Amino acid sequence: MFGHAMKQAGGTQYYSVEKSPLFAAVATSLIDLAGLRDTVRVLVGTGAEGIQRLFDQGVLRSQIGMAFFDHHKPSYTSDLKLCERLGLIGAGTVLVADNMILPGNPPYAEWVRATVIDKRGIDHAAEEKGNPNLVYESRFVKSFEPSGQEDAIEITKCLGIEA
Repeated sequence: MFGHAMKQAGGTQYYSVEKSPLFAAVATSLIDLAGLRDTVRVLVGTGAEGIQRLFDQGVLRSQIGMAFFDHHKPSYTSDLKLCERLGLIGAGTVLVADNMILPGNPPYAEWVRATVIDKRGIDHAAEEKGNPNLVYESRFVKSFEPSGQEDAIEITKCLGIEA
């Protein structure tokens, strides 16, 4: 779905990171069936491993346009902070975090909704550092799971860096 939409919008490459080799193989088969082999790449590993590998290989060299977080919920914040430290988040980057009600993700919500001053305090006390100077504008958008259960996504846009 994202790969097709990205291709339709003129994008060239979509990366998905899947922890399970079995799920990665299934996803790759579906990508092939959809005719998106040249556009969508599936990496096996954790989110942090995939981000770091793409950065180390020079694939992620500059700001990313969009990141979609829909994996191990406690890793949303640490993976975002890794992207921040690597300089991958900048003005115009859009972040989308799924499952913000079920199960919810208070640490992620706190980080993307905080002011720069508040994030500097959070970051100072945090074991894992991000870039507290990034200014975010965030919206909480309610939705429903296929089961009918209420859920939400958090859509966040980076507005820039505050000195």
